[in-house]
Amino acid sequence: MIHFTSENWARTRETYDAWWEGALDRPLIKSVVRCFDPGRPAPKAPFLSQENCHDFSYSPEEIVDAMDYELSQLAFMGDAFPIVNFDSFGPGVLAAFCGAKLDNQSGRVWFFPAKKLPIDKIHIHYDPENPWVQRVKAIYKAGLDRWEGNVLMGMPDLGGIMDVVATFRGSEELLMDLYDAPEEVHRLRQEAYAAWMEAYEDLSKVLAGNPGHSDWDGLYSSKPSYVLQSDFCYMIGTPMFDEFVLPDIENACRELGRAIYHLDGIGELKHLDRLLAIPELNAVQWVYGDGQPSARHWIQVYQKIAAAGKGIHMVGDREDFEAVSQAVPNGRFYANFAEKTVEETKAMLEHFGVPANSPQ
Repeated sequence: MIHFTSENWARTRETYDAWWEGALDRPLIKSVVRCFDPGRPAPKAPFLSQENCHDFSYSPEEIVDAMDYELSQLAFMGDAFPIVNFDSFGPGVLAAFCGAKLDNQSGRVWFFPAKKLPIDKIHIHYDPENPWVQRVKAIYKAGLDRWEGNVLMGMPDLGGIMDVVATFRGSEELLMDLYDAPEEVHRLRQEAYAAWMEAYEDLSKVLAGNPGHSDWDGLYSSKPSYVLQSDFCYMIGTPMFDEFVLPDIENACRELGRAIYHLDGIGELKHLDRLLAIPELNAVQWVYGDGQPSARHWIQVYQKIAAAGKGIHMVGDREDFEAVSQAVPNGRFYANFAEKTVEETKAMLEHFGVPANSPQ
């Protein structure tokens, strides 16, 4: 049994719609607590992950049963809701949907071209009959049958447009191509963008019975949404970003209607002003990166995001959130915190002015 009702979903939709529209007078905070007995033995199938996503020996129904077993142990408190994150097929899985090799021998998913080709011989096209696409769809369909719309299944991590291009071409080669073959780079990014949108639309059709929309970021939306990104742009300056990256982000924001940008690492800060100038971009997730000081040391970044009228997905611990939210009182925040017990979670949520929505 999953401890979430239709009334809980109605509240979730109302709350998150208010956040997207800038009308929620408190932060969004998700917190789940493992506190329920699932009432049955553990299933034989593993919980889907990057380590085991290649194992097709388990049926989609068995995979969903393992997900159900995990979800049935959770209390969804604050603004949390039952969700399955499909980042288990790896970051940038659009490349695999377009024919790249998926390699998870290390326990993490990486993508490689089936064959190294010169740039003018590379083509990127979404294949709805691709085995990885079919696997994702089969699990989606089994989940819809099992949960009847009571669990949100997120979109896979499709990846950034130029990141997918870099998978097929190679990052170093693509950097040189920006100078040596810009027309071919534009052709490939346009092909990758078309493939991205085709994949999103194709998978959305399968998820028509979903209670809403989400992705690896876990933010709920009652309307189509996605967290956009471009790891590749870490390595390029503003002029190159404006030419090869920004147009696709702008177009995706317009086509989706609701979008967040995943600003990953200090090398992307130089592009923040350009991103904040996109009217249709709703929010920014700032990830400062390993080896960098925690969120509370980036107050000016959060102030800039808030001043542009964008929401903030806060990555950090409770102390970080307290410091940043006090320093940026006009911020529209979204965060995830995990506590060990229901009582600790109630106290944390009440401290931040969030209804606890006690487990049922």
